[in-house]
Amino acid sequence: MPIKRTLSDRITDGINLLLLVVLSLVMVFPFYYITAVSFSSYEEFMNTELLLFPKHWVLDAYRFIFDSKEFIRSIGVTVYITIVGSIVSLVLTSTMAFALTRRLWGQRFYLFLVLFTFIFGAGMIPTYLIVKATGLIDSYWSLIIPDAISSFNLIVMRQFFLSIPEELNEAAVIDGANDWQIYTRIILPLSKPALAAFGLFYAVGQWNTYFTAILYLNDPSKWTVQVILRQIVILDDAANTLASAAREAARSAHLPPPETIGMAAIILATVPILIVYPFLQKHFAKGVMLGSVKG
Repeated sequence: MPIKRTLSDRITDGINLLLLVVLSLVMVFPFYYITAVSFSSYEEFMNTELLLFPKHWVLDAYRFIFDSKEFIRSIGVTVYITIVGSIVSLVLTSTMAFALTRRLWGQRFYLFLVLFTFIFGAGMIPTYLIVKATGLIDSYWSLIIPDAISSFNLIVMRQFFLSIPEELNEAAVIDGANDWQIYTRIILPLSKPALAAFGLFYAVGQWNTYFTAILYLNDPSKWTVQVILRQIVILDDAANTLASAAREAARSAHLPPPETIGMAAIILATVPILIVYPFLQKHFAKGVMLGSVKG
C-alpha cells in the first residue's frame, strides 16, 4: 500500500527540488560561460561586456590551440601520466592494502606508518630534496612516484578488503591457493567497484597535476596541460606558450584574443576527464558482494 504523502511533504520536496535546480545552475553557469566565450568572435568578445549567447559561433581559438605543437604535446604528456600513474597507484595501493589484511610480521607498525603519513606530511622542501637526490628531477616519474599511494585510499581499501567474507579465503586456502592467487583470483574480481572508484580518484589527481609539475619539470617540452593552462590563463602568455600557433597566426595576421584562447584551453583540458567519468560511474553503485556468497 503506497504511503500517503501530506501537503507538508510535497512542499518540502518542492523546496528541495528548487534548491537543487538553483545549485545546479550555479555550478553549470561558469562552464557554459567559458564555452560561450571560447566560441565567440574577436569583434563580439571585445564589444560585449557579458557574453552569454554568441551571435556567430567561430572556432578561431580552437584552431589556434590545435595549431600549437606545445599544447598537443602537453595533452599527450598528461594522458601518459594519467594512465601510467593511475595504474601504478592502483597496483601499489591494492597490494599494500591486501598485505595489511594478512597475518604479517610488524603489521601494526606498518599500519602506524600509514596513519602517521596521513596526519603528518613531509612538506614541500624535504620532498623536493628527496626527489632531487633520487634523480627524478625533470622526469615524468617525479609526478608519479611521490604521490603513488594515498594514505586515505589505502586505509579505505584495506577496510574494503576486510569486509570480504573470510570464508572465501579459507575455502581458497583449503584448495591450495597461496596469497597471490587469493589476491588475483578472489580479492580483485570482487573489488572492481572499489578499484573503479579509486582509479577515478587517482586519474583525476594525475590529470590535474599542476604544482608538482612546476616544481620538478624544468623542460617546457615536458609540461603537463595544466601548466600550459596556467601560462595562458594566469600569466596571460598565450603567444609565447603556444609559440608554434603564434607564428602561424602572425603569418595570417589574425591572433584570437587571449581570453578566448584561455577559455578554449580550459574546455580542452576539462572535457577528457568528463568523458571518462560516466564509464566508471556505473561501477560505484554495484553491490560488491552480489552473488559471491550463496547459501
